[in-house]
Amino acid sequence: MRLSAQLFKRTASAACLSVGLLMAGVASATTVQFQTVLGDIEVNLFDKTTPKTVENFLAYVKAEAYKNTIIHRSVAGFVVQGGGYSYNGTSLVAISQNQKVINEPVYSNLRGTIAMAKLGNDANSATNQWFFNLSDNSANLDTQNGGFTVFGQVSGNGMAIIDAVAALNRFNMDNGGALGSIPLRNYTATDSANKVPVTGDHLVLIENIVVLNADPDTAANLNPTKNTRITQKDDDTDNGKGGGGGGGSMGLIGLLMLGMLALGRKSLLNRK
Repeated sequence: MRLSAQLFKRTASAACLSVGLLMAGVASATTVQFQTVLGDIEVNLFDKTTPKTVENFLAYVKAEAYKNTIIHRSVAGFVVQGGGYSYNGTSLVAISQNQKVINEPVYSNLRGTIAMAKLGNDANSATNQWFFNLSDNSANLDTQNGGFTVFGQVSGNGMAIIDAVAALNRFNMDNGGALGSIPLRNYTATDSANKVPVTGDHLVLIENIVVLNADPDTAANLNPTKNTRITQKDDDTDNGKGGGGGGGSMGLIGLLMLGMLALGRKSLLNRK
Protein backbone atom coordinates (compact mmCIF):
# COMPACT_ATOMS: atom_id res chain seq x y z
CA MET A 1 0.00 0.00 0.00
CA ARG A 2 1.15 3.53 -0.70
CA LEU A 3 1.38 6.00 2.12
CA SER A 4 -1.32 8.66 1.87
CA ALA A 5 -0.35 12.24 1.08
CA GLN A 6 -2.51 13.30 3.99
CA LEU A 7 -0.38 11.67 6.64
CA PHE A 8 -0.66 13.36 9.96
CA LYS A 9 -3.59 14.02 12.23
CA ARG A 10 -2.53 15.28 15.57
CA THR A 11 -4.91 14.83 18.48
CA ALA A 12 -4.33 15.83 22.04
CA SER A 13 -5.22 13.63 24.95
CA ALA A 14 -5.86 15.06 28.38
CA ALA A 15 -5.71 11.68 30.04
CA CYS A 16 -4.48 11.97 33.58
CA LEU A 17 -1.63 9.72 34.71
CA SER A 18 -1.44 8.73 38.35
CA VAL A 19 1.86 9.40 40.06
CA GLY A 20 3.90 6.58 41.60
CA LEU A 21 5.83 6.92 44.82
CA LEU A 22 9.54 7.64 44.51
CA MET A 23 11.32 4.77 46.23
CA ALA A 24 14.97 4.43 47.16
CA GLY A 25 17.20 1.39 46.73
CA VAL A 26 18.62 -0.58 43.83
CA ALA A 27 16.96 -0.37 40.46
CA SER A 28 14.10 -2.81 39.95
CA ALA A 29 12.23 -3.47 36.78
CA THR A 30 9.07 -4.46 35.05
CA THR A 31 10.16 -6.36 31.95
CA VAL A 32 8.67 -5.33 28.60
CA GLN A 33 9.17 -6.67 25.09
CA PHE A 34 9.36 -4.54 21.93
CA GLN A 35 8.05 -6.81 19.17
CA THR A 36 9.55 -5.46 15.95
CA VAL A 37 9.73 -6.69 12.36
CA LEU A 38 13.47 -7.22 12.88
CA GLY A 39 13.13 -9.18 16.13
CA ASP A 40 12.18 -8.78 19.77
CA ILE A 41 13.87 -6.43 22.24
CA GLU A 42 13.50 -6.98 25.98
CA VAL A 43 13.88 -4.01 28.30
CA ASN A 44 13.96 -3.85 32.10
CA LEU A 45 12.24 -0.72 33.42
CA PHE A 46 13.43 1.14 36.52
CA ASP A 47 10.11 1.18 38.36
CA LYS A 48 11.38 2.23 41.76
CA THR A 49 13.98 4.83 40.84
CA THR A 50 12.23 6.52 37.88
CA PRO A 51 8.62 5.78 38.90
CA LYS A 52 6.85 8.66 37.19
CA THR A 53 8.55 7.99 33.87
CA VAL A 54 7.91 4.23 34.00
CA GLU A 55 4.28 4.76 34.95
CA ASN A 56 3.93 7.17 32.04
CA PHE A 57 5.49 4.69 29.59
CA LEU A 58 3.41 1.76 30.85
CA ALA A 59 0.22 3.80 30.48
CA TYR A 60 0.91 3.97 26.72
CA VAL A 61 1.85 0.28 26.65
CA LYS A 62 -1.33 -0.81 28.45
CA ALA A 63 -3.44 1.35 26.13
CA GLU A 64 -1.69 -0.33 23.15
CA ALA A 65 -0.68 3.11 21.93
CA TYR A 66 2.62 1.68 20.67
CA LYS A 67 0.95 -1.00 18.55
CA ASN A 68 2.00 -0.75 14.88
CA THR A 69 4.26 2.24 15.48
CA ILE A 70 7.54 2.99 13.74
CA ILE A 71 11.13 3.89 14.41
CA HIS A 72 11.02 7.33 12.83
CA ARG A 73 14.54 8.59 13.43
CA SER A 74 18.05 7.16 13.46
CA VAL A 75 21.47 8.79 13.81
CA ALA A 76 24.50 6.53 13.46
CA GLY A 77 26.44 6.05 16.69
CA PHE A 78 23.95 8.16 18.63
CA VAL A 79 20.32 7.05 18.99
CA VAL A 80 17.29 5.44 17.35
CA GLN A 81 13.98 7.03 18.26
CA GLY A 82 10.34 5.93 18.23
CA GLY A 83 7.01 6.23 19.99
CA GLY A 84 5.75 9.14 17.92
CA TYR A 85 3.83 7.71 14.97
CA SER A 86 1.65 4.71 14.22
CA TYR A 87 1.04 3.15 10.80
CA ASN A 88 -2.55 2.27 9.91
CA GLY A 89 -1.78 0.43 6.68
CA THR A 90 -1.91 3.46 4.44
CA SER A 91 -0.66 6.43 6.43
CA LEU A 92 1.22 7.60 9.50
CA VAL A 93 -0.73 9.07 12.40
CA ALA A 94 0.75 10.97 15.34
CA ILE A 95 0.17 9.17 18.64
CA SER A 96 -2.06 11.06 21.07
CA GLN A 97 -0.09 12.41 24.01
CA ASN A 98 -0.92 12.06 27.67
CA GLN A 99 0.13 14.65 30.22
CA LYS A 100 3.77 15.62 30.47
CA VAL A 101 5.87 13.75 33.00
CA ILE A 102 8.30 15.19 35.55
CA ASN A 103 11.95 14.72 34.57
CA GLU A 104 13.85 12.04 36.55
CA PRO A 105 17.51 12.20 35.41
CA VAL A 106 18.76 9.54 37.83
CA TYR A 107 20.78 7.38 35.43
CA SER A 108 23.38 7.96 32.74
CA ASN A 109 22.68 7.84 29.00
CA LEU A 110 24.97 4.92 28.18
CA ARG A 111 24.77 2.39 25.35
CA GLY A 112 21.89 -0.02 25.85
CA THR A 113 19.66 2.32 27.83
CA ILE A 114 16.28 3.74 26.85
CA ALA A 115 15.38 7.35 27.66
CA MET A 116 12.53 9.79 27.07
CA ALA A 117 12.51 12.39 24.31
CA LYS A 118 11.14 15.83 25.10
CA LEU A 119 10.74 19.40 23.86
CA GLY A 120 13.74 21.69 23.70
CA ASN A 121 14.19 24.05 26.64
CA ASP A 122 11.57 22.19 28.67
CA ALA A 123 12.99 19.55 31.00
CA ASN A 124 9.55 18.36 32.12
CA SER A 125 7.96 17.83 28.71
CA ALA A 126 8.35 14.10 27.99
CA THR A 127 5.19 12.33 26.84
CA ASN A 128 5.14 9.43 24.36
CA GLN A 129 8.48 9.41 22.51
CA TRP A 130 11.60 7.54 23.61
CA PHE A 131 15.01 6.63 22.23
CA PHE A 132 17.64 3.92 22.59
CA ASN A 133 21.21 5.08 23.20
CA LEU A 134 23.58 3.49 20.69
CA SER A 135 26.72 4.65 22.48
CA ASP A 136 27.94 6.46 25.57
CA ASN A 137 26.04 9.75 25.24
CA SER A 138 26.51 10.77 28.86
CA ALA A 139 28.75 13.78 28.21
CA ASN A 140 25.95 15.32 26.18
CA LEU A 141 22.59 13.94 27.23
CA ASP A 142 23.14 13.68 30.98
CA THR A 143 23.17 17.48 31.20
CA GLN A 144 21.29 18.74 28.13
CA ASN A 145 17.83 20.19 28.86
CA GLY A 146 17.93 19.12 32.49
CA GLY A 147 19.25 15.68 31.57
CA PHE A 148 17.38 13.06 29.57
CA THR A 149 15.61 10.53 31.78
CA VAL A 150 16.93 6.99 31.36
CA PHE A 151 14.13 4.71 32.53
CA GLY A 152 15.21 1.26 31.37
CA GLN A 153 17.97 -1.03 30.17
CA VAL A 154 18.08 -3.42 27.20
CA SER A 155 18.68 -7.05 28.14
CA GLY A 156 19.68 -10.24 26.31
CA ASN A 157 20.39 -9.85 22.59
CA GLY A 158 18.18 -6.78 22.27
CA MET A 159 21.03 -4.49 21.29
CA ALA A 160 21.74 -6.70 18.26
CA ILE A 161 18.24 -5.85 16.99
CA ILE A 162 18.70 -2.15 17.76
CA ASP A 163 22.07 -2.16 16.00
CA ALA A 164 20.39 -3.76 12.97
CA VAL A 165 17.94 -0.86 12.90
CA ALA A 166 20.81 1.62 13.19
CA ALA A 167 22.57 -0.06 10.26
CA LEU A 168 19.66 0.52 7.85
CA ASN A 169 19.82 3.21 5.18
CA ARG A 170 18.39 6.51 6.41
CA PHE A 171 16.40 8.97 4.33
CA ASN A 172 15.25 12.57 4.52
CA MET A 173 11.52 12.44 3.93
CA ASP A 174 10.64 15.96 5.03
CA ASN A 175 13.66 18.25 4.70
CA GLY A 176 15.07 17.62 8.16
CA GLY A 177 11.85 17.61 10.16
CA ALA A 178 10.32 14.78 12.17
CA LEU A 179 11.22 12.26 9.45
CA GLY A 180 14.50 13.85 8.44
CA SER A 181 16.51 10.72 9.22
CA ILE A 182 14.11 7.79 8.97
CA PRO A 183 15.53 4.25 8.65
CA LEU A 184 13.96 2.17 5.88
CA ARG A 185 14.20 -1.53 5.04
CA ASN A 186 14.88 -2.78 1.52
CA TYR A 187 15.04 0.76 0.20
CA THR A 188 18.02 2.37 -1.49
CA ALA A 189 19.25 5.75 -2.69
CA THR A 190 18.37 4.59 -6.19
CA ASP A 191 14.81 3.90 -5.09
CA SER A 192 14.69 7.40 -3.64
CA ALA A 193 16.07 8.95 -6.81
CA ASN A 194 13.53 7.04 -8.87
CA LYS A 195 10.73 8.12 -6.53
CA VAL A 196 9.77 4.57 -5.63
CA PRO A 197 6.83 4.87 -3.19
CA VAL A 198 7.53 3.98 0.43
CA THR A 199 5.17 1.34 1.84
CA GLY A 200 4.70 -0.46 5.13
CA ASP A 201 7.18 -3.08 3.92
CA HIS A 202 9.91 -0.45 4.14
CA LEU A 203 9.11 0.95 7.59
CA VAL A 204 10.72 -0.32 10.79
CA LEU A 205 7.51 -1.36 12.48
CA ILE A 206 7.02 -2.04 16.16
CA GLU A 207 4.11 -4.46 16.07
CA ASN A 208 3.51 -4.03 19.79
CA ILE A 209 5.15 -3.46 23.18
CA VAL A 210 3.94 -5.90 25.82
CA VAL A 211 4.63 -6.53 29.49
CA LEU A 212 6.42 -9.86 29.99
CA ASN A 213 6.61 -9.64 33.77
CA ALA A 214 4.81 -6.96 35.76
CA ASP A 215 6.71 -7.67 38.97
CA PRO A 216 8.75 -4.51 39.69
CA ASP A 217 11.43 -6.69 41.28
CA THR A 218 12.11 -8.88 38.24
CA ALA A 219 15.55 -7.32 37.83
CA ALA A 220 16.49 -6.30 41.34
CA ASN A 221 20.16 -6.99 40.64
CA LEU A 222 20.45 -4.38 37.91
CA ASN A 223 23.10 -1.82 38.70
CA PRO A 224 22.74 1.01 36.15
CA THR A 225 25.25 3.84 36.18
CA LYS A 226 24.10 6.95 38.02
CA ASN A 227 24.03 10.32 36.28
CA THR A 228 26.79 12.26 38.05
CA ARG A 229 26.95 15.03 35.44
CA ILE A 230 23.55 16.58 36.12
CA THR A 231 25.03 19.34 38.26
CA GLN A 232 27.06 20.55 35.26
CA LYS A 233 25.86 23.45 33.15
CA ASP A 234 23.08 22.56 30.73
CA ASP A 235 24.28 23.48 27.23
CA ASP A 236 20.99 22.39 25.57
CA THR A 237 22.83 21.10 22.51
CA ASP A 238 23.11 17.74 20.81
CA ASN A 239 26.81 17.98 19.90
CA GLY A 240 25.91 18.45 16.27
CA LYS A 241 24.20 15.07 16.02
CA GLY A 242 20.81 16.38 15.07
CA GLY A 243 21.51 16.08 11.36
CA GLY A 244 19.50 14.06 8.88
CA GLY A 245 21.98 11.29 8.05
CA GLY A 246 22.61 9.72 4.65
CA GLY A 247 20.39 8.45 1.89
CA GLY A 248 19.36 11.60 0.06
CA SER A 249 16.15 13.60 -0.08
CA MET A 250 12.72 12.11 -0.72
CA GLY A 251 10.91 15.43 -0.84
CA LEU A 252 9.24 14.73 -4.18
CA ILE A 253 7.76 11.38 -3.18
CA GLY A 254 4.76 13.21 -1.81
CA LEU A 255 4.54 11.20 1.39
CA LEU A 256 4.36 13.87 4.04
CA MET A 257 2.18 16.81 4.89
CA LEU A 258 4.58 19.55 5.98
CA GLY A 259 2.07 21.28 8.24
CA MET A 260 3.15 18.89 10.99
CA LEU A 261 6.63 20.32 10.82
CA ALA A 262 5.50 23.81 11.79
CA LEU A 263 5.76 22.71 15.41
CA GLY A 264 9.41 23.73 15.25
CA ARG A 265 10.85 20.72 17.11
CA LYS A 266 14.30 20.64 15.56
CA SER A 267 16.53 18.73 17.99
CA LEU A 268 16.87 15.00 17.38
CA LEU A 269 15.82 14.21 20.89
CA ASN A 270 12.93 16.63 20.90
CA ARG A 271 9.48 15.13 20.54
CA LYS A 272 8.50 15.32 16.91
